[in-house]
This record gives sequence, structure tokens and C-alpha cells, in this order.
Amino acid sequence: MADKDKIFEDNAYDDSEYIYNDTYEGSRNDYDVEYDESEDYEYEEPLISLFDIVKEYDKGKVIALNKVNLDIYEGEFVSIIGPSGSGKSTLLNMLGALDVPTSGEIFIDGLNIGKEKDLSDFRRETIGFVFQLHNLIPNLSVWDNVQIPLVGTGLPEKEMKKRANEMIDAVGLSDKKKQKPNKLSGGERQRVAIARALVNKPSIILADEPTGSLDTKTGSMVLNLLRAMHDVYNVTLIVVTHDMEVARMADRMITIKDGQIVKDVDNF
Repeated sequence: MADKDKIFEDNAYDDSEYIYNDTYEGSRNDYDVEYDESEDYEYEEPLISLFDIVKEYDKGKVIALNKVNLDIYEGEFVSIIGPSGSGKSTLLNMLGALDVPTSGEIFIDGLNIGKEKDLSDFRRETIGFVFQLHNLIPNLSVWDNVQIPLVGTGLPEKEMKKRANEMIDAVGLSDKKKQKPNKLSGGERQRVAIARALVNKPSIILADEPTGSLDTKTGSMVLNLLRAMHDVYNVTLIVVTHDMEVARMADRMITIKDGQIVKDVDNF
């Protein structure tokens, strides 16, 4: 792993790098493109595919997701936005193999999630999670918290230490490795959470309201760090948010309302 040119340097958080488009209202399917049928085109398989996903609670009285169809491709940065109760967190749980649908099928990296009995190893190897509340273990140091996803993987201890050190350095906390979470600021705790999410080299990062508990300046710093990590490691980054400014940082923005996708656009 390269040193990533010190991802956490100040320029990684310069908001001027990100220009939000306030006017684009198009669809991903707005444009008619003529293809030369004589030329061979390589079809790209989606990394994640959802087919007619329905999620019900309370014996069908509450429908959290209603016939959701969605493809997400390797290396995309996607935001999912919607009001409280719209189904966006339920959708994220599906994308993270944390829950199974009432009906429909979910494929992640070719695996049919609904047909697997134990997904713990799959999640650990494939998906990294960043939550609104960092979920760090308070009595463990930064270094120990970051190492948690590597426990039980069979990696040699030397490799585990190396990966943890690399990710802590990448998020700019090399001088905080021995600190406990209660000695860190809110932004620093989220940076630890990001390092922990990436330490197992997942192909997918899921972030649920990662800036929701932070002030505007710190939230911007954390989002810019996530963006930088996405660019450097080419992970597929999916962020759930209620904040339009956060959503516009993504390359693609999905709007969900009443359990259905009502808009899916590229942010140019």
C-alpha cells in the first residue's frame, strides 16, 4: 500500500475542490446514444444488484421498501437521500447484508445474499461500515479499535499491525494511536471509524449519516476524507444522508421516498 501522499493533509479538506451542481435535474437515462453495432462492447456486471426488493415489518402493516430495483457498480460514489422514515437506512442494511428482504433478491459481488445462512465472514471481507455514532469501543486504544475487523481473519499478527498502522497514518492520526476514544474530538473519532472500515481492504464502504453528529466544518472534513479514500482505494462508497449538500458530493444521487426510489441522477 502506497503512502497515499498523506491523504489527511489540509488539501484533502479544501471544500473549493468540490463544486456542487444545484441545477441539474436530469435522469441517468435522459440521453439517446447511437451505438455502432459492429463494435464489440464489454458488459460491466454490477457489483450490487437489487431485484424487486420488498421489506415489511409488523406482519405487513409497515412497508419500509416497496419493489426497489437498483444496480451499483464497482468504484461508484453513491449517495442515498430522503426524509426520515423514507426507507433509506433499511436500504443501506440490505446493501450491507445486515438484513434480508421479505421478498426479492440481492446480489453482492455475485453472491445471492438471501440464500446464505451465515454472512459474517462475507461482511467482514467485503464491506466496511461507518456509522453516525462511531461505535468505537471506549476502553480500547485507537490502534486496537482499528484492528478489530482483522481479528479472526487468520492474518499473521505482523500483517494486522502493519495494516492498522497504515490506515491510522492515512487518516492523519499517527500521533493518537495510543489514545482512548474519550480523548478524541468528534471528527477524530469518525476518522478512526473510517480507518477501521478500510483496514480489511473491503470493496464496499457503507456510511450511514457519517456527519450527522458533527458540526458543519468537521462534517465537511470527514466527508472530504471519505471522498479521498474512495478516490485512492477505488472502493465503492455508498453514503446515506438527509443533507443535500452531503448528497451532492457523490457522483450519483439516489432519492428515496415512501420506500421507493423516485430519482436517480448523476451529479456532474
